[in-house]
Parts: sequence; structure tokens; C-alpha cells
Amino acid sequence: MTVYCGIDWAEQHHDIAVVDEHGHLVARGRIGDDLDGFSTLVQMLAAAGDTDCAIPVAIETPRGLLVAALRASGRRVYSINPMAVARYRERYSVSRKKSDHADAVVLANILRTDAHAHRPLPRDSELVQAVAVLARAHQDGTWRRTRASNELRSLLREYFPTFLAAFTGRKGNLTSADARAVLAIAPTPAAAAKLSTTRIAAALRRGGRQRGVEDLAAELQQALRRPQLRQPPVVEEAMGTQALALLATLNVECASVDQLTEAASKAFRQHPDHAIVTSFPGLADVTGARVLAEIGDDRARFADARALKAYAGAAPVTRASGRSISITHRKVKNDRLAAAGYLWAFVAATHAEPAKQHYQRRRDHGDRHPAALRNLFNRLLGCLHHCLATGQLYHPDKAFPQLAMPALTAAG
Repeated sequence: MTVYCGIDWAEQHHDIAVVDEHGHLVARGRIGDDLDGFSTLVQMLAAAGDTDCAIPVAIETPRGLLVAALRASGRRVYSINPMAVARYRERYSVSRKKSDHADAVVLANILRTDAHAHRPLPRDSELVQAVAVLARAHQDGTWRRTRASNELRSLLREYFPTFLAAFTGRKGNLTSADARAVLAIAPTPAAAAKLSTTRIAAALRRGGRQRGVEDLAAELQQALRRPQLRQPPVVEEAMGTQALALLATLNVECASVDQLTEAASKAFRQHPDHAIVTSFPGLADVTGARVLAEIGDDRARFADARALKAYAGAAPVTRASGRSISITHRKVKNDRLAAAGYLWAFVAATHAEPAKQHYQRRRDHGDRHPAALRNLFNRLLGCLHHCLATGQLYHPDKAFPQLAMPALTAAG
């Protein structure tokens, strides 16, 4: 007898439903989110005829200790999108009634009827799962750092624009150690006007600068003393206090990003695919770790390069109905991989000549900047899929053969 298991998970407990090939309920129960609960689940599946972890499991999340334990046992685990579960629920009830047990039954029946339309969680190695944890944490930390920097910048524009002007165009802008060190001793225009080059130089050294300290200190002193419009003294002082509070948050986020950068890079360099991924222009340790984290190292995860491109949002979507046909960019995608792909394509189009030529051809064809970058990302991602499958390193002539042909003809 073929049976299927559905798990409706929650923070404190999980509802279990096991149905047979005809949709009849074989077993049901509720387990806790602990080791005893997992043991009870294994016993329920064994009583339902489970052998060699053959019963597939459907659940609404790909994360958590329960999912990790199920995957470690070698069982096929299907992560079903909650929105899809809501649509399936309407097949069994039009009154919109809902319960945890009923949702577990729905999840089990999804596998019974439409398992072919869903994919099990990939069998990624433990190392790539660790890379994914660190790379995603680094990406989140970078976004938080950007938000903190933008919030501080908005405040400084209201009462201290000369400080922003002093660091505009410098590497890192407000996130740089130099800017944060100087702002800590001069949060207001009044405090900045009293700074000597000696105090500025000392702050720069505390921030980690070792070269050109005296010249930079003199330059910053002159920039911070330029005349500007001023808030009333009491208001200016209050805004300076707020700026110091925001600066403390920014310092924490910058330190977090630095720590996660080192950890993610170290884990990524240990992976066998590191050499292949970093052979591509625009992919170094950080961006490459992000790409590998979302792709994984399960070679059977994507049937072909087209599936990977659709997953990343690089491939367009065609909508055809009657005589109406529209081709638009894909909105349902892996947002993390799409964000990493945008950076990847941008850096490649800036520093790699074949990628730059491909980007320019798309622009000349009429694509706007985002569309041209997506097209370049689409091409590079297809090449990466091929290189990972065959174990080859990136080669520009193979990635962009249409650009290499004229050069070969001229040489001949």
C-alpha cells in the first residue's frame, strides 16, 4: 500500500496526517517540536508500512529542526508553498473552514495527486547548507547596514550637510571607518568647527587608517568648517544626539557584515565548486558564495539550464491568450539569487570585455539597463550550469561565441 504524509507545522506542535493511495486517512496525530515528537512521527510512519524511509512528506516550510531531521533520514521532503496549499484547500471545502488537521490532510493529498508537479527539497551537502546560512546572513546584514546608513544620511541632510559633502565620493561613504570615526567626535557642526587636525588624525587612526592620516585630517578639517545653514542650537544638539544613536546601530551592522564576510568566504573556499564559480567574471568569494548558496550542489535539482534561469528570474515569461502575446520579466523568483545576479552581471559588464560587449549589444538592441543586465545574467547563469555539470572552468570564447567569431575570422 502506498501512503503519503502531510505535516501542518506550528511553533509549539505539528499535526500529522497519513493517507493511502485512495485518499483514506490511515493515521493522524499531533506531535511536539522536540525529539520525542520526531520519534513519535517515525513510529507513526513505521506503523503505516514505512520501509527504508520511503513515505514522502509534505510540509509548508523548507527550514526548521523537524525538516532537518527528516532530510537527514534520507526521506523525500516536499516544501509546498502556503499559497498553493490554500488553493488546494478549496478543492475539499467551499465554506473556507480551516483546521490544522485538515491542512495536514490537504498536504498529504497534494502528494497523492500531484507529486509530479512539485519538487522535493534538494539533497545538498552539509557544507553547502552551511555556506547558505552564512551567505544569506551576510546578505541580510548588508541590507541592514544599507538601511542604517540611509537613515543616518537622511538625518545629516537636515542639519549637517557639510559632513556628507566631506565624505561624498570616498569609498564606503558613511559606512567607511573614517566617516564613522569622525562623526563620533563631531556629531554637530558646532563640535566639528572646534576640531583640530590632531583630534581628527587620532580619530582616523582609531578607525584603522594607517596611511595619509595627516593630509586627510587637514582636508577634513577644512571641509567640516565650511559655512552652512544651521538649525537652532538646541535643535542641533538634539539632532546630534540622535545621530550618535544611529551611528551606534551602524557600527554594529558594519562589524556584523565584516564578521560574516570572513565566515562566508572561509566556508565557500572549502567547497569543491569554489574554483569553478570564482572563474566567472564578477564572482568573488562573497558574491560567489551567495550564488552557490541558492543553487546548491545537488546536480539533479534542476533538469536543465532553463529551469535554473526560471528559478533565478533571469528568463522572461511569455503570456499568450488568443491573439494577445506579451513577454515580460519574471516576478516570481528566488529574490536572493536575483539580487546576487544583478551584482554579478553589473560587475562583469564593467570589468570583463566580452560581457561588456554583450551588454552593449543588448542596449543597442533597445533594452534598458535592467533588461540588458538580466539578459547578461541569463547568459552567464546558463554557462555556470554547464560548467558545474561538466566540471569546466569559465572560458569567454565559449560563453560568448558570437563575439569571438569575428576575431577568429580576422586572424584567419
